[in-house]
Amino acid sequence: MTTRTLGSSGLTVSAPGLGCMGMSQAFGPRPPREDMITFLREAVGRGVTFFDTAEVYGPFHNEELVGEALRPVRDDVVIATKFGFAFDADGKQTGGTDSRPEHVREAVDGSLSRLGIETIDLLYQHRVDPDVPIEDVAGAVKELIEAGKVRHFGLSEAGVTTIRKAHAVLPVTALQSEYSLFWREPEEEILPVLEELGIGFVPFSPLGRGLLTGTVKSGTAFGKGDIRATLPRFEKEALDANLALVELVRAVAERKQATVGQVALAWLLAQQDWIVPIPGTRRLERLDENLAAADLELTSDDLAELDAASRSVQVVGNRYPDAMQRMIDR
Repeated sequence: MTTRTLGSSGLTVSAPGLGCMGMSQAFGPRPPREDMITFLREAVGRGVTFFDTAEVYGPFHNEELVGEALRPVRDDVVIATKFGFAFDADGKQTGGTDSRPEHVREAVDGSLSRLGIETIDLLYQHRVDPDVPIEDVAGAVKELIEAGKVRHFGLSEAGVTTIRKAHAVLPVTALQSEYSLFWREPEEEILPVLEELGIGFVPFSPLGRGLLTGTVKSGTAFGKGDIRATLPRFEKEALDANLALVELVRAVAERKQATVGQVALAWLLAQQDWIVPIPGTRRLERLDENLAAADLELTSDDLAELDAASRSVQVVGNRYPDAMQRMIDR
């Protein structure tokens, strides 16, 4: 398995990693727990060492699942999780953010317990909390690192100003945000700052929530519990417009004797050697397909064609519904 180092941190992981959210929520009914434990261990056997979870996935179910699956191979894997959302007394997400230092400490203790580990390898703030200075958040995580509960600090969906302020207090190892042929906004301001500061980049939804697998068609119906049924980009008119990009990528894929998804992931990997996408899946055949993308070589002409294809299609629809869109820090 190809490995990469996230920025100047020294944290080495498989490329790609594995996003685990869909094993607990967002893409239809939750699969049987034992099936997902087997799947995660198969992923390790195939060379995956980088696993992404969060306290809010479930909530809590995903950390418990990932922890149970990976504890037998703990020394061979890198586990990333996230804090930053508010919960009520019954453990239900309230929809707001909470990165008060005391809550960060509580969240980390909860994550460590659910994962069944002594140290979190990479701890992200899941969303920037407008009510808590990022310097206070970074300071809280710094104390957790000094206490041996966390190894590396990360941010998710943070803007340039937030990144710089946090990094001045505690070196940021990685930023996680959406990035793909379907969504290239990070190229404008985010990627140059990450390169300047030596911060790795972990794109989530590198396949456009399935759009860039080539399996989503015009008229595709998204079932109960599938987040795409609520996303503006997947409304019928938007989807029909956005599928134009898939067909352009398919032309390259057919020439390379690869899948649309493999070409999309290979394009991402070719952008910088400190980029580590985390496509999510719960099927072994899709996992094998994604992992093979690391060995797909795209020529400069291929990359130029994909770049032109991506820029020729105007993406229709926001990434999230309005309430979730407002939580993105730019």
